[in-house]
Amino acid sequence: MRKVKIYDTTLRDGAQGEGISYSVQDKILIAKELDLLGVHYIEGGWPGSNPKDMEFFLKMRKVSLKNSTLAAFSMTRRLNTKAKEDQNIKALVKSKADIITIVGKTWDLHVVDVLRTSLDENIAMIQDTISFIVSEGLTVFYDAEHFFDAYKSDKEYAFKTLIAAQSAGAKEICLCDTNGGTLPQDISRIVSEVKNKVSAGLGIHCHNDSGVAIANSLAAVLAGADMVQGTINGIGERSGNADLIAIIANLQLKMGIECIKHEKLKELTHVSHYISEISNLRQRNDQPYVGQSSFAHKGGMHINAITKNPKTYEHINPAEVGNSRRILVSELAGKTGVLIRAKDLHLDLNKDTPETKKILKLIQKLEHQGYHFEAAEASFEILMKKALKKYKKFFELEGFRVVIERQSDKKVTTEAIIKIKVKGKKEHTVSMGDGPVNALDNALRKALRDFYPNLSKMHLSDFKVRVLDEKSGTAAKVRVLIQSQDEKDSWNTIGVSENIIEASWQALVDSVEYKLLKDNIK
Repeated sequence: MRKVKIYDTTLRDGAQGEGISYSVQDKILIAKELDLLGVHYIEGGWPGSNPKDMEFFLKMRKVSLKNSTLAAFSMTRRLNTKAKEDQNIKALVKSKADIITIVGKTWDLHVVDVLRTSLDENIAMIQDTISFIVSEGLTVFYDAEHFFDAYKSDKEYAFKTLIAAQSAGAKEICLCDTNGGTLPQDISRIVSEVKNKVSAGLGIHCHNDSGVAIANSLAAVLAGADMVQGTINGIGERSGNADLIAIIANLQLKMGIECIKHEKLKELTHVSHYISEISNLRQRNDQPYVGQSSFAHKGGMHINAITKNPKTYEHINPAEVGNSRRILVSELAGKTGVLIRAKDLHLDLNKDTPETKKILKLIQKLEHQGYHFEAAEASFEILMKKALKKYKKFFELEGFRVVIERQSDKKVTTEAIIKIKVKGKKEHTVSMGDGPVNALDNALRKALRDFYPNLSKMHLSDFKVRVLDEKSGTAAKVRVLIQSQDEKDSWNTIGVSENIIEASWQALVDSVEYKLLKDNIK
């Protein structure tokens, strides 16, 4: 089986994405996850550019990587400076990374307009930098920045820069589509030509500005590249980098090319979601292979087919990448969707059961009003159990009031007052909060805590509001989605009303009651 090496640059190129800022501890945690996944190289950062990256490399000396090799990144030496005297190069040596990745100019436009130097001096900078680092006993990878634009501008000079890097001792030469403007057919043609002219290993590094970074990376592999650079989830500057999650899955599952150990493929979903969380980015539901919706089925025809043979609407078994199949319940799903969900909940329903038709009509009615059960499976479970009379109320609301006060010092306070009946006892509680939903949540928990202590282990993790009919202005219906979680699970609930507080209350109550249901509280 052919093998391709994976070079991850999440911690350097990925960190350049808008809104991403990693602490040193964040970077160490991510590096450990990448090592467990089994990528070959982890580019930790640019130790000469900032103290944080140098601190990362120094701390990583105490971390034992089992599968990956750490790489440090920098550019060629500065103009009119010897490599051995350049502070960036000295920082590379100090980092003690096993691999040193040097980026150099290959495009004559950049040499003249950015470096403001001659083409010959740029060649000298590449040779001097790589030769010095190799003389220090370190392995050098060379990133040929803007190579594909360089090839189109001055093919002969672009090749000269590669030969200079190779002759100076670069072990791997990585061709970079830095502007992300090249299409797969051009990537394939140019990589094939380079493959015939260089003896060093050949890598590919694609940006996603044209939406084809994954396709370009795969095309480069087919044309002879033996290393792929990219980031987890494709994060990075502008439109991002090539997504290593999809690249690894495609190489291994579709192209028969080994890049990580086969048993590690099932970690792809976990790693993708973990790094999204540390990066403080919302995971794309529709992300190929690892998104929550990647193997979700909503249309009745689709659902009916996959119950007979999953291959009808799934290109792989979701378990291969650590994901799972989901059956979405909506007015489009028909009886099959209801029956599959009922089976998951161990509820006795079949196609001819009167309750099945009753539940389907109820779903259609509620979704017409604005409910959206495919995004709120916890609320749907409660709805089904109520319809089947297999649900007991944990408390009864007698009333609530929310007071929002803006004081003279411009400080805004929110207070919620709740009256409920629990196990025959009346509870009347008052709580403050950061906003009306937080105040209601606090007041409800306060009223229930002595009866249901397990509620202390759950919290609200997300809150979304969507206006359903913008033409109605402030009188429009709103849909509120609340995500909650405890130490084991997360779940989503929904509320719909013309009043945002009422919609929030519906979702909040479902959230609390679902926690009590799943914990089998009597």
